[in-house]
Amino acid sequence: MAKNADEKVEKKLTDYVTLVSSDGFEFQVLRSAACTSGLIKRMLDPNNNFAESRTNRCTFENINGVILEKVCEYFYYNEKYRHVKDAPDPDIPLELCLELLMAADYLNT
Repeated sequence: MAKNADEKVEKKLTDYVTLVSSDGFEFQVLRSAACTSGLIKRMLDPNNNFAESRTNRCTFENINGVILEKVCEYFYYNEKYRHVKDAPDPDIPLELCLELLMAADYLNT
């Protein structure tokens, strides 16, 4: 019977998840890319019983849309260049550096 429950959980996992910023912007991101973040990975893990794992939607009340967009860009950058030795530097505007560092710390990225 436990096997059937595990199969049902696996069927609920989607390829994409929705990340929502504090100002209501929504970003559809590949699950594999979003799970670059330790926090998001734990939120979406069905074994942890968080609501986010059932809805495939993570809301971040302390990250605004501009920062969350850059975070999503980083997730895809990380997927693309994960195994590349001499990857180009990501484009990060100086005025966003502090907020991005705080978001990266919060998201365990």
